[in-house]
Amino acid sequence: MTSGHKPKSAFEMRATADMNQHLADTSNWSVRQKLALTARILAAEGHGSGLAGQITARGDEAGSMWTARFGLGLDEICAADFLLVDSELNVLHGEGMPNPSNRFHLWVYRARPDVACVVHTHPPFVSALSMIGVPLIASHMDTAMFYEDCAWLSEWPGPPIGDEEGELISEALGDKRSILLAHHGQLSAGETIEQAAVLAFHFERAAKMQLDAMAAGEIKPLPTTQGRHAHDYRLKTAPLNATFHYYARQVLARSPECLNEDG
Repeated sequence: MTSGHKPKSAFEMRATADMNQHLADTSNWSVRQKLALTARILAAEGHGSGLAGQITARGDEAGSMWTARFGLGLDEICAADFLLVDSELNVLHGEGMPNPSNRFHLWVYRARPDVACVVHTHPPFVSALSMIGVPLIASHMDTAMFYEDCAWLSEWPGPPIGDEEGELISEALGDKRSILLAHHGQLSAGETIEQAAVLAFHFERAAKMQLDAMAAGEIKPLPTTQGRHAHDYRLKTAPLNATFHYYARQVLARSPECLNEDG
């Protein structure tokens, strides 16, 4: 280090303290409101694919989770559309039926007590990447949140409506926050709804960036130390929540009704 330079850690410590104090937080929104905002945020980013994809959150009761009623696109979902279901997808709260493809989420929650939210979507660039038999490569600062933190399931088990798919996907995910599913899409498993939403959002951008880079030449790997540091920096709670808040503000400027929790 050049004489007279302060260590980077000193600047990071100050920046983290300032971010914790000044950045927008998301604590005023309920679980169902955050889930609805996640659906609308991802819809605006092109994650919608008919009725495909699911956004769930762990419920307070053991084995339960919140999931949107089946039959809605991501761009239609409001907070009132979320159902609380048990470990057999029986509805405990709300009206309608859950997506039968949600069963594999229950396997993720059982395997990963640290996971509070699971987001699974089929956006176009992720879907394209899933078709060519290569994992996601995190090789840019903006995609460093996936560095050494994105698994790859190289086989497609078919529509994930059974326990076999749940076991396969949850085992392939392991201790990672994200996974690219061959011939299928992406899954992001977050410690918070905000984290899962931001990971899913940037997964699609990471896939597009990778496909563009692969078309132009050879992707160069990130240096390990810097890659790990950037991964942790991108997942700091305050700026991550502020990022979610930014995307949510864009949604609310167009569709404030999505926060409605009354059926």
